[in-house]
Amino acid sequence: MGIEIERKFLVANDTWRAQAQRATRFSQGYLSRDPARTVRVRIAGEQAFLTIKGATRGATRAEFEYAVPLEDAQALLTMCDGPVVEKIRHLCLCDGMTWEVDEFLGANAGLVLAEIELEDEAQPFTRPAWLGDEVTGDGRYVNANLAVRPFTRW
Repeated sequence: MGIEIERKFLVANDTWRAQAQRATRFSQGYLSRDPARTVRVRIAGEQAFLTIKGATRGATRAEFEYAVPLEDAQALLTMCDGPVVEKIRHLCLCDGMTWEVDEFLGANAGLVLAEIELEDEAQPFTRPAWLGDEVTGDGRYVNANLAVRPFTRW
């Protein structure tokens, strides 16, 4: 079974850009936003994926991700429950760890989040100077919720 252990943080300033290695535009929608089992379709650049995630416990949840044809993903996005979330993901290296910094677009414009995937919830990591408050347990920052309750409407 696939497991995702992820911690999420607000980004305090733009100094992360000096560490950015690559940027990819994402479009993602949800076929199911049930917290017990979300089903997401995502287009990342020219690649597409279908992802099923289980309920979150702490910073851990089951995750299964499968590549799908781009044309299928484009069709699935039209079937999603709620609007599509648009963002640009930047990969940033910091002390041997990869951070994913998401700059949200559209109705979530102005929101910038950083995520780190860990091997274990207790795994230590260095907090970059540009990192703000942790929002791992705050449901407002879950992408499935941002689709229907965008940041600009809080």
